[in-house]
Amino acid sequence: MIRTCDPGEFEGIYEIINDAAQAYRGVIPADRWKDPYMPREELRHEIHEGVVFWGYEEEGRLLGVMGLQQVQDVTLIRHSYVRTARRNQGIGGKLLFHLKAQTDRPLLVGTWAAIDWAIRFYEKHGFQLESPEEKNRLLKKYWSIPDRQVETSVVLADPKWFAISKQNGGGMGR
Repeated sequence: MIRTCDPGEFEGIYEIINDAAQAYRGVIPADRWKDPYMPREELRHEIHEGVVFWGYEEEGRLLGVMGLQQVQDVTLIRHSYVRTARRNQGIGGKLLFHLKAQTDRPLLVGTWAAIDWAIRFYEKHGFQLESPEEKNRLLKKYWSIPDRQVETSVVLADPKWFAISKQNGGGMGR
């Protein structure tokens, strides 16, 4: 079952994010890694800033989470994680499919450039990588992240984004 997460599931969301993010250790730049990867205060801040988490649940247990955040004229996919023990079983794809249906706005997702498996996942689900120049512009416009994270990240966009970008002469909200 896929559903919105309620405030009482904060610890479950926190646990899933930090369990799944262990895959980043030694892969993302060392100066971007921290333990825990997402401290509770940061997760609270993300929720306060409008990230709404959706969860994939089986037999009463939360196995994966993915957030949506409405920012200006787009919707961002934020913090997509599946418990390590349940990876590669279609949970992320089911969450993404469900979340795509929750908005009629263009979808963008940012991830670490070094996390090739995440990039492949989004490409498999119809997203395309933005150019380095456009990635920099988008990360600065729609995300609140440090410059170092902008340098080491990529942005992928859904077909709606590219269709609207073409209509607007190469980029929304320029």
